[in-house]
Amino acid sequence: MNKKKITKWEPDDFELEMTTHWSFPKRGDWATHDAKWRGNWSPYIPRNIILRYSKVGDVILDQFAGGGTTLVEAKLLNRDIIGVDVNDVALDRCKEKVNFEHEGANGKVYIRKGDARNLDFLSDESIDLICTHPPYADIIKYSDGIDGDLSQLKVKDFLEEMKKVAVESYRVLKKDKFCAVLMGDTRQKGCMIPMSFDVMKIFQDAGFTLKELIIKEQHNCKATGYWKTNSVKYNFLLIAHEYLFVLKK
Repeated sequence: MNKKKITKWEPDDFELEMTTHWSFPKRGDWATHDAKWRGNWSPYIPRNIILRYSKVGDVILDQFAGGGTTLVEAKLLNRDIIGVDVNDVALDRCKEKVNFEHEGANGKVYIRKGDARNLDFLSDESIDLICTHPPYADIIKYSDGIDGDLSQLKVKDFLEEMKKVAVESYRVLKKDKFCAVLMGDTRQKGCMIPMSFDVMKIFQDAGFTLKELIIKEQHNCKATGYWKTNSVKYNFLLIAHEYLFVLKK
């Protein structure tokens, strides 16, 4: 497969985030990034995480590689990265997204089919940074029933399986290094289910300490049509934020 030549390899006027409130109205269109993978995070997020919590040559892990956004950023920023996913469709997309060349983008990308709950191909304390965006239970289902796909699970079962993800994350990460996880919340019967804070507590119970709690603003959440009518009728607010937890081993 011929490698793509990219002309725009970094965002315009990029500045490292300095507060615990992150807002990116422009999704990010440099390199091979796009918004075609449902629920993928803005590349501004992994770019900030990678620049702040790792150095050139470090080994990064994204065990929910999905649309490949983190992999692209690691390659551009000269970090090596291991991208893991249970979904062959996601893995094919990841391979396509990192298939580019640009002078100075020398990070090595290793893509592997695997389960975030069992990273037995990685040795203890072999990773310098975890930068990942798990599914939010079954809010978006990424497959038709692949074994190990956590996006098939209801909230209670999802949280139970995330305990295994947290334990494996702690095992493979080096001491004093960081694990960044983006997580959102959901509603059931009109009431908030604070899934994000449940996940945070799971990682803390696995041994991590909370370094930063960042509120990430979601855009394009304006209430119109059905949502506007029912938000008032049933008295609920649209969820317009996610939480980014930066955890330290």
